[in-house]
Amino acid sequence: MRFMSFLRPLLVTAAFMAAAAGAHAADFKNGLDFNTVDAPRPDTGKKVEVLEVFMYHCPHCNALEPLMADWVRKQGDKVVFRRLHMGDDAQAKAFYTLEAMNALGNGMHEKIFRAIHVDRNRLNTDAALLDFVVKNGVDKAKYLEFFNSFGVQTRLKRGQQLANQYKLDSAPSLVIDGHYTTSPATAGHGLTSAAEAHVALFAVMDSLVARSAQERAAKK
Repeated sequence: MRFMSFLRPLLVTAAFMAAAAGAHAADFKNGLDFNTVDAPRPDTGKKVEVLEVFMYHCPHCNALEPLMADWVRKQGDKVVFRRLHMGDDAQAKAFYTLEAMNALGNGMHEKIFRAIHVDRNRLNTDAALLDFVVKNGVDKAKYLEFFNSFGVQTRLKRGQQLANQYKLDSAPSLVIDGHYTTSPATAGHGLTSAAEAHVALFAVMDSLVARSAQERAAKK
């Protein structure tokens, strides 16, 4: 009985995944599963831009992060994946500083999530974040140089402008090619399981990426 109790949610999720995988783009509705926005299409050539809007302290963003990383790997060369940290707090500025330094690789992005949500280190001040990144191999002088730079201030302001332009007020959210937005809450409307909402999200994202690729091709 204990084994069946463990297996039951897996079977439910698997069934939902199979149904979602077979869904056609026409099955997803604007204003219900996703929303459209009037914004310029990113200049990314033939590739579709996927923009993840997140916040480090957001537990839902933390839960989505490994699933998103796996989805992006499976896309290969079809998409250009970018991130936008919502807000203008210490964590947002740390993100844009590390991004400008090209220092989010080597697991730094994941380490920040883990520190906050697993190790219960709030990392909610500039000083705490500086101490954390330095302990994890980032050069202190270089970090402070970028942290205080005009370029990072510009990135921070641009992030807020884009969130407003895409009419986003919560995270996690996804922006597909500057024209479509969705989220676990939007794509998973009516679902009570976070696992099912995530499956619904990726099904909607697959549909919107395919639609955006077709739209790009039609404009050539």
